[in-house]
Amino acid sequence: MGTTASQLGKESLSEYQELTFLTKQEILLAHKRFTELLNKDEKDLSNARVSMERILTLPELKSNPFRKRICHVFSTSDQKDGSLTFEDFLDLLSAFSDSATLEIKSHYAFRIFDFDDDGTLDSADLEKLVNCLTGETDDTRLTSDEMRQLISNILEESDIDKDGTVNLSEFQHVISRSPDFVSSFKIVL
Repeated sequence: MGTTASQLGKESLSEYQELTFLTKQEILLAHKRFTELLNKDEKDLSNARVSMERILTLPELKSNPFRKRICHVFSTSDQKDGSLTFEDFLDLLSAFSDSATLEIKSHYAFRIFDFDDDGTLDSADLEKLVNCLTGETDDTRLTSDEMRQLISNILEESDIDKDGTVNLSEFQHVISRSPDFVSSFKIVL
């Protein structure tokens, strides 16, 4: 573990600890896991990116129905390919950590569920959200009527300003009434 710490540098480690909800040990473990995902020829961690395909091999993400959206939301790649830098990876882990606040968790959950990235959850986003949660097989897919009714119920409960969409503050209001949300919104390495 000592080599990992020295590769990361005490100054960087302290800075990452200040900027995230992660402990020193969690950052060191994240560094180890990230470097294991890097191509063997990549040595410069400051410019290194791990492809979304490689990130999705992590067991913690492999079975998450939102795994690709998670990568896209946390990726700073100009190519919008879902690849992550080490700092992107730390941001992802920090937002999903037990120590992250409800505000942080709900902010990122909203962004993950906002499939078209327009700042609101509309009927199309909600349909994709439901399909991700239920699976898109013939056995689990809702009928059109069931889907329409469910989306109508979600909007009835969440859309405070009655504009047909759920914005971030409406989403956070709903989440604040869901005590299980914080404990279920986590990824632990």
